[in-house]
Amino acid sequence: MELTLWTYEGPPHVGAIRIAASMRDVHLMLHSPQGDTYADLLFTMIERDGQRPPVTYTTFQARDLGASTAEMVIQSLRESAERFKPQVLMVADSCTAELIQDQPGALALGADLPVPVIPLEMAAYTRKENWGASETFYQLVRGLLSRQAPAPGTERPKRDPAVRPSVNLLGPTKLGFRCRDDVVEIERLLASMGVDVNVVAPLGASPWDLQSIPNADANVNLCPEVSDLTCSWLARTFGMPTIQTMPMGWGATRDFIAEVAQVLGLTINIDSVGDSRLPWYSRSIDSTYLTGKRVFVFADGSHAIAAARIARDEMGFEVVGLGTYSRERARDVRAAAKEYGLEALITDNYLEVEARVQELQPEMVLGTQMERHIAKRLGIPCAVISTPAHVQDYPARYSPQMGFEGANVLFDTWVHPLIMGLEEHLLHMFRDDFEFNDSVGPSHLGSEGEGARSKSETGEVINESNIVWAFEAEKELRKIPFFVRGKARRNTERFAEEQGISTIQVDTLYDAKAHFSS
Repeated sequence: MELTLWTYEGPPHVGAIRIAASMRDVHLMLHSPQGDTYADLLFTMIERDGQRPPVTYTTFQARDLGASTAEMVIQSLRESAERFKPQVLMVADSCTAELIQDQPGALALGADLPVPVIPLEMAAYTRKENWGASETFYQLVRGLLSRQAPAPGTERPKRDPAVRPSVNLLGPTKLGFRCRDDVVEIERLLASMGVDVNVVAPLGASPWDLQSIPNADANVNLCPEVSDLTCSWLARTFGMPTIQTMPMGWGATRDFIAEVAQVLGLTINIDSVGDSRLPWYSRSIDSTYLTGKRVFVFADGSHAIAAARIARDEMGFEVVGLGTYSRERARDVRAAAKEYGLEALITDNYLEVEARVQELQPEMVLGTQMERHIAKRLGIPCAVISTPAHVQDYPARYSPQMGFEGANVLFDTWVHPLIMGLEEHLLHMFRDDFEFNDSVGPSHLGSEGEGARSKSETGEVINESNIVWAFEAEKELRKIPFFVRGKARRNTERFAEEQGISTIQVDTLYDAKAHFSS
């Protein structure tokens, strides 16, 4: 077991809570100690949900471990069924409770409860949150639909031509990244194609809704980390085709439209469905000087792959690093990285990610909340593209990541940290104005910016490695535009450290420039 301060994913039972919190008329009975109730705060404080997740915790204490806690489990099950009257009661244990081996799922099946029971095995010490969400959703769908499964080899009936085609949107959950708005955007996109949405699940669905999943013509694997397993089972058991393209970015959205049309047998002119301002904005004068910016991408598997494609093909950036913390998606990310001539970084250790960012010296980071902290400390612009995310990544406004409107949002979100609202010529024009005094440092970096650098009594700037900048060298450094100044400073300090130089002079600055340009 490894002790860590930050973690990309919680334990599997947090994934089970995400499914329960996303749905209607289900309840989760979690066998767990008192401390595990912290999970409620993720939903009420991070996503700002107006209600607690539908979870009953047994909340056993240390003194309860001297005897069997089985009676406590059965009592909690009966009280949950009586008080909440769910259509389905899910039963699981947390990582701590798994150690005492009470097997609450087996106890629930033998307790003669008045509601259907879905027992969950969380594999707490080998798996993590996204796997827990995927497994819970799969067990729930399989438990409710198994009785409807046709005999093996039965051919799926063709759709009546008089009936509009329909699909299910599978995978969006609470605490997913912009899932609420992505569902709205994709529903609008499909409506413009003449395609109905049969069921959205788990977000907003009830167990009753899940039983109508086979009525649709196909499933959209909208959030593969959660819905991949379920879509595969539905394809094998009911012969339902899966639409795999994740419609994130202008190009992927057009690919998604083409795949929907192909799977449903529709004739659709892609150009007539909708469009985004992203392609034109990327070619505009404000954006062209950003072409070739070096970008590091690290996120969950699906968002990392999608973001890398947008960065290279639609923004004109150079992808210098690509990775994920999702070990279940590692194979896909490795394959994608190979296309960019890169070796994928597969790790859930944020210190390894920080070391790779320092090594690559990118000009922008596209990552999670973890990478936002890392980038801020290193003075590199960053945009959050995936969970784990913080409260500001669950905005009140409409802000999808998918579809054509999502492409517009991505352009604004990624480009603004680079240009910071000032065009380059304005920056040069007003560089000596007191309001744009370089000594203040970028305001968005706050106390982490250049303004926080310590100075000696003679005005020399001292960095963390005790290398001193002479006054004239610091003045020369300020002539470099702020959006590349941080990189120039780091390169010069690294050069000075390697050369054993304790005070950076103007000559050192230009020697470092020549060294890294060669």
